[in-house]
Amino acid sequence: MKLRLALFAVFVAAGGVWLLGAARAREERAAKAAGGLARATFAGGCFWCMDPPYSKLPGVASVVAGYAGGRVKNPSYELVSTGTTGHAESVQVSYDPARVSYEQLLEVFWRNIDPTDAGGQFCDRGSQYRTVIFYEGETQRRAAEASRRALEASGVLARPVVTEIAPLAAFYPAEDYHQGFCRKNPARYESYRMGCGRDRRLDELWGKVKERTPAAQPAGDRKGWTSVKDGSFKKPEPEALRKTLTPLQYKVTQEGGTEFAFRNEYWNNHEPGIYVDVVSGEPLFSSLDKFDSGTGWPSFTRPLAATSVTARSDASFGMLRTEVRSTAADSHLGHLFDDGPRPTGLRYCINSAALRFVPLARLEQEGYGEYRVLFEQAQASR
Repeated sequence: MKLRLALFAVFVAAGGVWLLGAARAREERAAKAAGGLARATFAGGCFWCMDPPYSKLPGVASVVAGYAGGRVKNPSYELVSTGTTGHAESVQVSYDPARVSYEQLLEVFWRNIDPTDAGGQFCDRGSQYRTVIFYEGETQRRAAEASRRALEASGVLARPVVTEIAPLAAFYPAEDYHQGFCRKNPARYESYRMGCGRDRRLDELWGKVKERTPAAQPAGDRKGWTSVKDGSFKKPEPEALRKTLTPLQYKVTQEGGTEFAFRNEYWNNHEPGIYVDVVSGEPLFSSLDKFDSGTGWPSFTRPLAATSVTARSDASFGMLRTEVRSTAADSHLGHLFDDGPRPTGLRYCINSAALRFVPLARLEQEGYGEYRVLFEQAQASR
């Protein structure tokens, strides 16, 4: 009997370890698969030098050197260097709009170029070194044009701004040895930058000019979203939450409850927009990643960003599952499973009671305008 019990205990323990390992693997996959990143593309002369200003920004996930604005498909560096392809050396920035705005990226762009030079940038001459803001969608176009008008009206520059604003038709990543060049070859990079006179000219242009902070967006009905963004959010006490949440919302978000399948607000919602935390207003999921799982609860392949949610092991009810909670408000949202569709293979099964839906048409009004670019880029990619 003792032997049988011992063997049984070993099997149970092994099964628990296997389940725990599967849960942890699912959480790791979730972190890698989290999307919600937007793109911004800029030509500012040598792409080696446009990488560092963006790479160090909080909220920027990656900076890729490449070519844009020309007629030749998949051009080589040698061909672009001749100035005959129409391409300009460019960088494509992938960023989390919840942490850094497109307007802030534009401000960084202006501060790292000479907007008055139509013949190239610094020591690099030719159309392949011209300055361009390549926009995707109307939101980026309007922001770029407003930013250029503001710069022109400021009187900071002694000569007219000649930087182009153009739609992005295609972006071609440069060869591997150009990617992150400043980090791979720091000595050669610093020698080139100093010899080109870039910093000397930038200091002449911008050295005494105070950085402009983009105007905040209207608060609307976003509850604590402003304080979540600036890091000052404090979760209300339970008594206050009971006054602002419905009994079901409180049970789900604060007590880990679950609502009825097929009898909740958003399981069958097909309208474009984003889903935010009902407690804090922090953006969590997008309709772009929503799918019909057949379970009767809102299901998503990924959150808006890796930092939007947290995942932890949940051993309640005799099961080992992966619980999903919001980051700022620590609201219980639902659970994460690995039976979702491509491209992530994940299913975020979320309670409607933990969410508030913000339609696409109301993103700006409610203070989430930075997320419109995701829908515009999705439309353009189709």
